[in-house]
Amino acid sequence: MRVPAEWYLVVALMLFVIGATGLLIRRNILVMFMCVELMLNAVNLTFVTFSRTLNDISGQAAVFFVLVVAAAEVVVGLGIIVAIFRRRAEATADDVHILKG
Repeated sequence: MRVPAEWYLVVALMLFVIGATGLLIRRNILVMFMCVELMLNAVNLTFVTFSRTLNDISGQAAVFFVLVVAAAEVVVGLGIIVAIFRRRAEATADDVHILKG
């Protein structure tokens, strides 16, 4: 029994909306960072769904590249977040200006 592709797309839409809403509403840098990752996973689910529906491997190849970019984003983003949290225990998105020399 196969799950219809529309269900996967609905789940991806819900994940993307949750991530976008969290990114726009929350001020905590770590929560915003996790919301961006949630949005990337929603896009990956969409790529895999269309890849499976169309019987084409290119969607799964795109997921591989998105995961590589997401891993690089994690390295750079967490480095910036740790630098901010070292200066202030409770940091928000407005505190990025403290990284100026």
